[in-house]
Amino acid sequence: MENRETRAFNFEVRAEKNEQHGTFITGTPIVFGQATDMGWYQETISPDALKDTDLRDVRFLIGHNTSGIPLARSRNNNEHSTMQLTVTDSGMDIRVDLDTENNAEARALYSAVERGDMTGMSFMFTVDKDSWDDADSDYPKRTINSIRKVFEVSAVAFPAYEQTTIQAASEGEPLDSARASLESARARLAEQRAAEAEAERRRAAVERLNALIGGVKQ
Repeated sequence: MENRETRAFNFEVRAEKNEQHGTFITGTPIVFGQATDMGWYQETISPDALKDTDLRDVRFLIGHNTSGIPLARSRNNNEHSTMQLTVTDSGMDIRVDLDTENNAEARALYSAVERGDMTGMSFMFTVDKDSWDDADSDYPKRTINSIRKVFEVSAVAFPAYEQTTIQAASEGEPLDSARASLESARARLAEQRAAEAEAERRRAAVERLNALIGGVKQ
């Protein structure tokens, strides 16, 4: 199974109502270009991270309860979907149409958002490409360059960070995926430094040999 990660943040989520959509909530679960403190590293989502992302089937849940009934769903993001996804220059906005008339859980969520009791949102995803700066430091910086797939978006009661976007804990052991990626980056960095050191050793050896040959000729 792919290493799935989640990000959960406090951010502005709004409960609204109009004649066209009935009761719905809106928010921005994914934000580009904002550095986020993940505890032992810093993370930023690239503005191009959703360029090739699989968004064909995304569910809206509460608290990542994948065994429960989705409150909404985006299928190919078509006009008949009960959740609409909009990728902008700053991130991804969502509009979730809630059936508060027939679904008690949807009604309770709408009320919690309207009252300001529920202010967090999280999304589950897999990473296609990432990169690290300061990989060998105590506080490296990760950039998520490409998200492979978004599986679901959830309303959550306890986002881990008081920031404007989304926080982290992966399925299973927390942040296993990020740690594995960092170790891979550190291994590549070590190989690069070893290759550079070997190239420098060879260059110095050639210089010494040329100096020796020049001395013999004199």
